[in-house]
Amino acid sequence: MTIFDVLALIGGLCLFLFGMNVMGDSLERRAGGGLKLLLGKLTGNKFKAFLTGLGVTAVIQSSSATTVMVVGFVNSGIMTLKQSIGVIMGANIGTTVTAWILSLGGISGDNLFVKLLKPMSFTPILALIGMIMLMFGKSSKKKDTGMILLGFATLMFGMDAMSDAVAGLADVPQFQNLFLMFKNPILGVLVGLLITAILQSSSASVGILQALTVTGQVSYGAAIPIIMGQNIGTCVTAMISSVGANRNAKRAAVIHLSFNIIGTVVWLAVFSILSAILKPAILDASASYLGIAVAHSVFNILCTLLLLPMSSLLEKLALKLVPDAKQKETVAELDERLLVTPAIALDRCNALVCEMASEATESFTLGLDSIFSKDRLPRERIQELEDKTDHYEDIIGTYLIKLSRNQISDADSAMVSKLLKLIGDYERIADHSVNVLESAEELREKGIEFSAEARKEIEAMCSATREILELSRSAFIDGDLKAAYHIEPLEQVIDELKEHLRNQHILRLKDGTCTVEAGFIWADLLTDLERVADHCSNIAACVIDTAHNNMNLHQSVREMKEGTDFETLYGIYSKKYALI
Repeated sequence: MTIFDVLALIGGLCLFLFGMNVMGDSLERRAGGGLKLLLGKLTGNKFKAFLTGLGVTAVIQSSSATTVMVVGFVNSGIMTLKQSIGVIMGANIGTTVTAWILSLGGISGDNLFVKLLKPMSFTPILALIGMIMLMFGKSSKKKDTGMILLGFATLMFGMDAMSDAVAGLADVPQFQNLFLMFKNPILGVLVGLLITAILQSSSASVGILQALTVTGQVSYGAAIPIIMGQNIGTCVTAMISSVGANRNAKRAAVIHLSFNIIGTVVWLAVFSILSAILKPAILDASASYLGIAVAHSVFNILCTLLLLPMSSLLEKLALKLVPDAKQKETVAELDERLLVTPAIALDRCNALVCEMASEATESFTLGLDSIFSKDRLPRERIQELEDKTDHYEDIIGTYLIKLSRNQISDADSAMVSKLLKLIGDYERIADHSVNVLESAEELREKGIEFSAEARKEIEAMCSATREILELSRSAFIDGDLKAAYHIEPLEQVIDELKEHLRNQHILRLKDGTCTVEAGFIWADLLTDLERVADHCSNIAACVIDTAHNNMNLHQSVREMKEGTDFETLYGIYSKKYALI
């Protein structure tokens, strides 16, 4: 083997790893909505969780990525520890799909059909299609599909380059002796573990092992222990990911490690006993691409058959190894581990914005109640809710900005824009609730009371604001598009109510039935109520934008006002709040 063969091997390995990474990331983006759907169907049923883990990993081609996601889900409270066990086991089988795809490289024969099945026959065409889609595709879905094809083609070219580079090792005695050493099962496991821990991908290390089979020096007796070790090595990624996570997330990583260690110990013992007693001839036979794929799948299936019925024992072991903390731990609101799966990360952000919406609505409703309340004013509760919305705006906004820096789909990008707009509106609504509370406190402290007419007017304005708040809550949280279309007509009524009430106040000032001091509080209240209605209008526009795949807020508002239903709804609300 010359220096040029070594360089070719390094280049092939780099292409292989790069292609696998590109293909995996693109598959993850392309299947983002599908991942969300699959994970949303999770229940306490361990078999459904197992199938979910298998399906997700088969799609994204990485058990490491799936287990890191699982650690993030458990850390965020999206998934329970019990659910995570089945997903982790399914991921171990799902990752074997890669080896089966790579086994196509081992196809040989002179038949035309067989030649067409060889990756080097069709990957150039896939690469061409992928490049065309990447360069000329307008949607992110087409570009991602192009990247999947290019990643796959690069992976297969890298695999072919590695195979060609190591082919010369067949005649090197030292290489032959090296694989004779690996027939020691313990040494084989350690080598597989070390290589996979460095690459942080069992699929990649299995692919390298498949490439080495072209030398004819890799026997099944040496390959099987290496495959077992690869399963343990892939746990490194999840263990690193669990650093800084809560106890349950650490337990999920420990379950992944325990599952693979126990499975390896049990089946390695069985393998060693059978090898010593029966001495099957197949163990001395040269392994092939297909043989490695079969061995990889069979081992992972055997591990699952052994341990899936005992999943509760794995959970107890994890609880023993990672005991409860002395102080109660908090669940992470937004886990950065979820950034690798934008659809799931956005779903989590959306759930928090829904909480924020409910809290901002409650806060302003309490503020409205305090205007004429004779009871103790709810300052502590309103301040608590306002502080929470400030906190949500900070963490969600920061998280969404980080997410937007990743390569995400057009739909996910639109969702990021929508949520960034919404958190600003809800935070301001909570701020206005504090302003309304302060106006109510000033009325009490100074012993100011509005006249009967003024009280009736402000109650009408408050009722209209309550209704628009509830409509905006339903529009966003419940996805009620009908409620969203009711908001803009009501918002215009509230704008006109504000001007009408302001004029009425000036008339009362002139005839002496209202004081200037009361007028300042009156003006502040009207401003807060009207501005909350404006924020509700923004929320409605965002909901309508999303429904129509349009993120031009001004265009949505204009279209709402030009609609035939607008005038009808405006007339209804005008009568309801006594404008006409």
